[in-house]
Amino acid sequence: MPKVIDHDERRRDIIEVTRGLIIKGGIEAATMREIASEAGFANGALKHYFPGKDEIIQGTYETSLSLMTSKITTEVDDKRGLEGLRAFCWAAQPLDEESITAARVLLSFWERAVSNEALLEVYTSHLETWRSELARFIREGREDGDIVTTTPDDQLVDEIVMLNVGGNLMSLIAPRLSTIDLQKRHLQSFFERLTRP
Repeated sequence: MPKVIDHDERRRDIIEVTRGLIIKGGIEAATMREIASEAGFANGALKHYFPGKDEIIQGTYETSLSLMTSKITTEVDDKRGLEGLRAFCWAAQPLDEESITAARVLLSFWERAVSNEALLEVYTSHLETWRSELARFIREGREDGDIVTTTPDDQLVDEIVMLNVGGNLMSLIAPRLSTIDLQKRHLQSFFERLTRP
């Protein structure tokens, strides 16, 4: 009787292997040959599960994103307004080893997405969803009277995105210049501004 292969499980295994390779050595370490070797496949066997490397990278990114989203959802829970915004931002910032590891995968994805429209669309879609969530929290914070700054909502959303992108990037390329404590101070300063007219 032929062995039944669970394709979804194999795809998850390939993504986990790829994630591990990226975490250890960046995108350059995640060659098709190395992924196949680490996953225990013959060199051409990955084609049965993914058309090419971009799709593996996309799957790896989406898995990392799912882990991050789960963390954010847990932290935000049923909070709203300023409290929800704080919880969201703290959970999304690379303030612990797990988040810094996720940033390494994110950075590799960004590098690949620069020259690949399909991957760029995946990131853009995620970013638009994220921005909508941030805007909702800001709107609720204004309704509740907790956010009183005159800075326009769109600018606040932009600032949060820049704080997060910058924090993720700096946590990897210049951790001595952008320590976790410094990132926490930047976030705290941002939130204090929200409560001042």
